[in-house]
Amino acid sequence: MTTTAGDAATRIASLRQEFDRSFAEPVRRHDEEHVELLAIRAGGRPYALRLAQTQGLYPDRPVTPLPGPLPALMGLAGFAGTVVPVYDVAALLGHPVADRPRWLVLALGTPPLGLAFHELDGHVRVAAAAIVAEDAAAGRRGCLRGMVDLDGFSRPLVDVSATRAVVHALAGHTPSTEEAAP
Repeated sequence: MTTTAGDAATRIASLRQEFDRSFAEPVRRHDEEHVELLAIRAGGRPYALRLAQTQGLYPDRPVTPLPGPLPALMGLAGFAGTVVPVYDVAALLGHPVADRPRWLVLALGTPPLGLAFHELDGHVRVAAAAIVAEDAAAGRRGCLRGMVDLDGFSRPLVDVSATRAVVHALAGHTPSTEEAAP
């Protein structure tokens, strides 16, 4: 999917207006019947992230590359005086990566973690019942936990806590109980 500079500028302006308008609306009561998601694309494939597992979304954030054996580790980014490792979601999911991701979410929890992806399809609110949870018998491996149907497409859910565990396993670090909690 190719976009022109004008299309990108229009999309960014639309996202800014939607974001600004959200502050003018009355405070929404969060309930357990709905889940806020970011619809994303990583490595050309559709995914979703739970908004409650993130603490910020950033386009075109500078990332300083690091040499090393981990292809998923893009490098380091600065956030309010804190240096954060940034990992490419597509690479963590085993997809070949041709171009550098544009978007980055700062994961909720400690230690700090940035997750980069290629495209942002939007912010959606879905009924909690629309999320198909992972079968407990399937075991918990990898970054994905469940599926959600958005606009007629099934999107796997990238779970931030599970992704943090994968990152720590790649780096040879076992997170403490406090670190694993979002």
